Amino acid sequence: MTAKLYCFGESGNAYKAALTMALSGYPFEPVYVDFFNGGARTPEYLAINPMGEVPALVDGDKTLTQSCAIQLYVARKTGKFLAADEDEMMRWMFWDAQKGSGQQGGLRFLKNFLPEDKRPNEAIAWLSGRVDTALKTLNTHLDHRDWMVGDAPSLADFACCGYLFYPEPFGFDRTQYPHISAWLDRISALPGWQHPYDLMPGNPSDRA
Repeated sequence: MTAKLYCFGESGNAYKAALTMALSGYPFEPVYVDFFNGGARTPEYLAINPMGEVPALVDGDKTLTQSCAIQLYVARKTGKFLAADEDEMMRWMFWDAQKGSGQQGGLRFLKNFLPEDKRPNEAIAWLSGRVDTALKTLNTHLDHRDWMVGDAPSLADFACCGYLFYPEPFGFDRTQYPHISAWLDRISALPGWQHPYDLMPGNPSDRA
């Protein structure tokens, strides 16, 4: 039975899981969750993920939520993209959850998906500074190295890139972070890579 990944194209956290599965060659069916119309809060979906979030993975009798947990599950099943230094890989995955995706996702939502007259400008300014600081940390880490950990791509790369391929503006300009930009090019050159709006159903044009 093919695994089902409950997701939607605009979710960078879902993208982390979907990208790991695609690059690992792990067969899965993306199942669209209509997040912006309450799809993650329906009784049917809450029975799968009581947290009311995406992604959620259903693989036979196994149900997992949270993108990093899904990434680790797929890597351990396939033997792919586990760094030799697993502690360092996990360090960057946890960093991303708090400092990377954890802040980029919120800022992107506030700047793009709220009506303009409801955008909290003070919160956006504060969060923009936090995102810039984290991006500088990531850019410095990628100076003189190809991958986040060791000499090959790992789950740390697919976690930390989660929101950085999206076109909606949230303060990330690739020209300002050249080492991140080169790293994203290396990721997108991997066999099986797809843009989030190609890999998962649902994008802003559907709601235009």
